Amino acid sequence: MMKSIIAAMVLLICPQWMKAGEIYVAEGQSIADAIKQAREWRRLAKKGLAEYQAKIEDGITIRIAAGRHNLTKPLFIRPEDTGNVQSPTRIAGEDGAIISGGVAVGEWTRHEGNIYVAQTPRVNGRMVETRQLWCDGRKAHLAQLSPLGTLDRITGFDKDKRQITIDAKSIEGLNLKGDRLEMFLCQRWAVAILRVKDIKNGVMTFHEPESELEFSHPWPQPVVEGDNRSAYTLRNAYSFLNEQDEWYQDGDKIYYYSETGAPRNVVIPYLTSLLNIEGSEETPVENLTIENICFEHTAWLRPSLEGLVTLQGGFRLLDAYKLPIEGLYHKAGLENQAWIARAEMAVGVKNCRNIAFDRCTFQHFGATALDLVDNVSASGITNCHFQDIGGTALQLGTFPDGPFETHIPYIPANPQRLCNNILIKGNTIHDATNEDWGCVGISAGYVSDVVIEENHVYDLNYSGICVGWGWTKLDSSMKRNIIRNNKVHDFALQLYDAGGIYTLSNQPESQIVDNEIYNIGQAPYATNNRAFYIYFDEATDGFLVKGNKIHDKNKAPNEKFGYNQPGPKLIIQ
Repeated sequence: MMKSIIAAMVLLICPQWMKAGEIYVAEGQSIADAIKQAREWRRLAKKGLAEYQAKIEDGITIRIAAGRHNLTKPLFIRPEDTGNVQSPTRIAGEDGAIISGGVAVGEWTRHEGNIYVAQTPRVNGRMVETRQLWCDGRKAHLAQLSPLGTLDRITGFDKDKRQITIDAKSIEGLNLKGDRLEMFLCQRWAVAILRVKDIKNGVMTFHEPESELEFSHPWPQPVVEGDNRSAYTLRNAYSFLNEQDEWYQDGDKIYYYSETGAPRNVVIPYLTSLLNIEGSEETPVENLTIENICFEHTAWLRPSLEGLVTLQGGFRLLDAYKLPIEGLYHKAGLENQAWIARAEMAVGVKNCRNIAFDRCTFQHFGATALDLVDNVSASGITNCHFQDIGGTALQLGTFPDGPFETHIPYIPANPQRLCNNILIKGNTIHDATNEDWGCVGISAGYVSDVVIEENHVYDLNYSGICVGWGWTKLDSSMKRNIIRNNKVHDFALQLYDAGGIYTLSNQPESQIVDNEIYNIGQAPYATNNRAFYIYFDEATDGFLVKGNKIHDKNKAPNEKFGYNQPGPKLIIQ
């Protein structure tokens, strides 16, 4: 019976002209079924069936046809899909192969003036709630109070009363009723998104859990002194719809402002994840290559569910507060505690060896694009293109989260759990961090033996390439990390305390060499001038720094290098 089912799947998915070991997925057919078919080939080959041993002898290729392949649930690659060096698994796209988590929005009709309305799509029996929308391939803007591209300044911040004050005249006469209104707030090197509970005479309170987090955590908080008060805008109200390509969702209706006629080719994301490649520590996924596929359209809904208060680099706070008596066992001067969580990711990789992404495109995502989360080794991300990313484009390594207090040095019981021996080469990253401004282009936490080279990273609201975590001079698991021959420019466009290349903590035998860095952004709402071409943040040590070309075209009022308690083995030549 099983052999007849497999034969039927082959006839459905794999044209007869395909050679043994190849599975072809035409537009409209199921990629998940193709992955399952390859899994069955490997299972039956292990049973000793010669027919299937012959199919997998030189590996399996799942070939994705050109065209759009829309998913209604994420793809999942398991240890049972694993290959070996002689028989790897390859998922390869024909030119123009797209895997999407989006859904089209249907017919638009004029609502009033230049505002158009469409029915919110329903998928799998539910209405799709969204914070992202693309029109003709361009990301549109959540309707906001201030003119697009500008922000206002808060007038007060009261930690005890948990209130933020704005100029009441700025919202005079506006109808702000409803439960979707939110504040987007800049605070030093990060942003917060706070769902508004109440607003009276410019005094605002917020929903939980973000209210407690925002007013309890000491770093980073907004600035309210002098002329450098923190910038904000209000978003997500119908009354704010007054500029081209602004939009607003209210339940089963989506409203869009356009002075050029009804919007066309509108897509909203249904899925938050497209692909999860996950083994276990005992049985990793191995010997898998994914190449020449365009991944696009995933959602980021977190701020709509519970607001967003981040510590740094897009890591949201689960809990944080100032210590009444400062100091932990490893750091006498530490005056705060923080527990964090990772952002959602379009493509996630965990417990894997010998995984490669080559010549892929990642675009139109609400949060992180590609994340090598934990226990990934001997792998590479090469020649890929990342664009229009709401959060961090490419992330890898451990950022101790959940129950692990994030300032404590991370030393895994099994050192092999650390992401190690990874090559990040030849990738282009731009227009990332366009929703969470505090994210970065390439972000590596606790990693070892990582090479980041020949990447082009630009058009970012915060830092470019970041390596390290922990804020500690103590030995940890980070070592031998190389940042080499990258081009980084047009960064820190909105937030300072940033670096084109940014490092944290002690990383013995590491290097920053032969990079080209230029064009620090003139962040219009920064509350200080701390932006650097290379920023050696707290306790950076163990790096050899030489041969870097720094061009100060903007003549920004910053030194080339920034330092925060560097260690004695930081060598700059």
